Amino acid sequence: MKDTPKVVAVTGASSGIGEATARRLAAEGHRVFLGARRTDRLAALTREITAAGGAAAYRRLDVTDAADVRDFVSAARDRYGRVDAVVNNAGVMPLSPLDALKTAEWDRMIDVNVRGVLHGIAAALPLMRAQGGGHFVNIASVGAYEVSPTAAVYCATKYAVRALSEGLRQESAGDIRVTVVSPGVTESELADGIADPAAREAMKSYRAVALPASAVADAIAYALSQPPEVDVNEIVVRPAASAQ
Repeated sequence: MKDTPKVVAVTGASSGIGEATARRLAAEGHRVFLGARRTDRLAALTREITAAGGAAAYRRLDVTDAADVRDFVSAARDRYGRVDAVVNNAGVMPLSPLDALKTAEWDRMIDVNVRGVLHGIAAALPLMRAQGGGHFVNIASVGAYEVSPTAAVYCATKYAVRALSEGLRQESAGDIRVTVVSPGVTESELADGIADPAAREAMKSYRAVALPASAVADAIAYALSQPPEVDVNEIVVRPAASAQ
């Protein structure tokens, strides 16, 4: 084990990056508390982690509901006595051109990708202040640095995650650590929610070269493993064979 075990709450933990992060951190000896809407997957993941000797528990979570996120963080604290880190990972990506006017999808991305992160911060920040420290790891995207056609709203939400994270870091210097992890194309179910036919077809070629979710989990584990005086602020992880 590389460092002192932590209690880490992970949102969007039922698949992709969240699932890989739960497995990686539990394997390192951390205690993970997992949240997502698909409790059948959370239950199976928790069983696998505990069967392998790790410490894991779960609770159904809707990150768009501020009260639910508060209850999620409180449940993690009640289970393990503290919350050392929150990985704000839950996200959606229903891409479409702006002139398709899919306003419901825009709202969903804002609710999950932006408000979900804010709800995670609001739920855990007072607790971390009270216990004398903590660490937020917010999952953005390479879309936080560049904009692509059909992805304007998605990229806007990820720019927002990056801005919110930097603001929190500046306001919390010496107390709360903040890391933004921005993956490039990653193997996940994120693109499954694309309803627009043209955007869905374009995404097939875009995702031809992709990172395994475990690579992003490695980056998250690296940030969390640093000593208290080291704050890894931003990590961008791309497939080596991709220019995107």
